[in-house]
Amino acid sequence: MSVELRPGESQESILKRFRKAVAEARILPIVRQKRWFTSKSEIKRIKRQKAIRKSQRLPKRAV
Repeated sequence: MSVELRPGESQESILKRFRKAVAEARILPIVRQKRWFTSKSEIKRIKRQKAIRKSQRLPKRAV
């Protein structure tokens, strides 16, 4: 990720633009996930638990 310095731009404003660009690109969640190694079985287990919690939280639809 990079931002170019505009003529007469302060360091504060370029830092603000950089942070906004990083947030829009959704880079931080990916970096946080890759900070530690997670095995494939662990990822599957976490996804399964998340799906269970989500199904319990949402009301069932009447068909």
